[in-house]
Amino acid sequence: MTKVLVATVKPFAPKAVSSIGEILDEAGYELVMLEKYADQASLKNAVKTVDALIVRSDKVDKDIIDAAENLKIIVRAGAGYDNIDLEAATSRDVVVMNTPGQNSNAVAELALGMMVYHARGQFNGKPGTELKGKTLGIHAYGNVGKLVAHIAKGFGMELYAYDPFIDDELIEKDGVNVVKSVEELYKKCQYISLHIPANEKTRRSINYTLLSSMPENATLVNTARKEVIDEDGLMKVMAEREDFSYISDIAPDNADVIQEKFKGRCCFTPKKMGAQTAEANINAGIAAARQIVSFLENGDRTFQVNR
Repeated sequence: MTKVLVATVKPFAPKAVSSIGEILDEAGYELVMLEKYADQASLKNAVKTVDALIVRSDKVDKDIIDAAENLKIIVRAGAGYDNIDLEAATSRDVVVMNTPGQNSNAVAELALGMMVYHARGQFNGKPGTELKGKTLGIHAYGNVGKLVAHIAKGFGMELYAYDPFIDDELIEKDGVNVVKSVEELYKKCQYISLHIPANEKTRRSINYTLLSSMPENATLVNTARKEVIDEDGLMKVMAEREDFSYISDIAPDNADVIQEKFKGRCCFTPKKMGAQTAEANINAGIAAARQIVSFLENGDRTFQVNR
């Protein structure tokens, strides 16, 4: 019988698990659960006989992939997949997929929620500012960026976007102004909502030059990945500009230093919170199970990321 392992340090909601079980049961597959495991050795042992693997933010490195002798597919229940060693998977002919769009609304709502929280002085009882009339730059206009624009419109923000991979017309149809370079986006916007992936081209790309060019009372909002931020450059900008703020649902490596030096101008969630809603949790889990069945039964590779 085909075995599907769900391995999650941060468990799926019970409804998600039951729905995954129903989908796999209908396909005649066996569901194997590994939740809140203590170390990579536990995951390595659990993957040895499974045909498919569903994870969230769990690290799936070469050691894990090599241990899974029957593994055919890994699905990351979420959009980002930098926690999976794509090269190792490809070398073993293991298909890797993500579930794009399933967490998007949760991330978009968090981005705007953090903007409101910070603009109001993190609810410290003192007068804050409003989002209405402020310029918001959306760096990458994918599933999340599009929803950020939709929500921000309701706040009355002036919207701009940069994404060289999406046709200008599609962005403009949403009432969003298109800029032709990332430099123009940062120079023009008081708020930047960051949605780029972490890869060789983007790591540390959000640097001193970009950040220092932002207008007065600038705020960078990061619900993407901490690796895309040049932390040294960020520290330099924050030291030079008392009007610059950084809010993120991924605490940087130097979070303690930033919080100590720039209290009130930064805000980090205790852990990555973008997908932490009941709805996103359920949607991503269900999508992952369906994609596994579709791949194993029909060869469907629609969401493959290691082509």
